[in-house]
Order: sequence, then structure tokens, then C-alpha cells
Amino acid sequence: MLVMLVTLQTLGIMPSLSRPSVSNDNPYSESLFKTLKYRPEYPLRPFEDLAAARTWVTTLVQWYNHEHRHSAIRFVTPGQRHAGLDAALLAIRHDLYEDARLKNPLRWKRQTRNWRRVMVVHLNPEKADKKEREESDNPIEERTAVNPLMRQVA
Repeated sequence: MLVMLVTLQTLGIMPSLSRPSVSNDNPYSESLFKTLKYRPEYPLRPFEDLAAARTWVTTLVQWYNHEHRHSAIRFVTPGQRHAGLDAALLAIRHDLYEDARLKNPLRWKRQTRNWRRVMVVHLNPEKADKKEREESDNPIEERTAVNPLMRQVA
């Protein structure tokens, strides 16, 4: 460890103050890295130059915000969520599932999927908090966590 610190200082790099061996030290970056690594377009070779890297990241951010449906917000895109379009989409899905359930009640042993709008979004919610939010029909405040690493690239 000491050799690593000396090397970092020699290179003029400030060592991280994060806690070692803690996987959720920065959950936003952990989530982003996993999303990056599992994209089919993930580059296998280094970028040719900075412009190529920026182009790839811009494309990724566009996909992430406007095409990728996030399970934590009931399979709508962040773009739909932030534009307020998710409530109508979720209502349509709810009606579709209820109609399908009425037409074929044997397909469902329980209720259909919960398509109510998620009012509070956390990256790593506690289990008790998650259950409480899902059961609550009367949310007090609406908040959405925004991954600061996935904001639009200028």
C-alpha cells in the first residue's frame, strides 16, 4: 500500500479517501460502470482520440436517458419520467394488464403487476423503505434521484 501511495504522489495524483473494499462507496458510479460494461457497444479497444470517446459517451447517454427502460421507475425511460410522461404510460399499462386479466383470469393467481408511479426513487433502497413505498397509496412528497454521472454531455 505504501508503494502505491508513493507512486501516486510521484505522479501528482491525489489518492482516494474512499473506504477500501466497500462496493457501494459511490453507488451512482458503481451502477454506471455496470451499465457501461454490459452494453454490446462497449469498446474492446482504447478510443482513438478524445473526440471518439466523447462521441461514444454521448451516444451512451442518449440511449440511457431516452431508450433504456429502468426497472426502478416501472420500466419507463428517465426522459419520460423527467418530462412527466410516465404517469400516462403507466396508466395505459395498468389498464392493459387489467383487461388481459379479465379476459384470462387463470393466467394470474394474484394481482397483476404494480404499475403505480414510483414516487421516491433510491439507487440502493433499504428493504423496509422499499416495501413501505410500494404499499403507500398517499405519498407525501415526490422526489427522483438523478444520477449525476449520466447528465447530458455538452
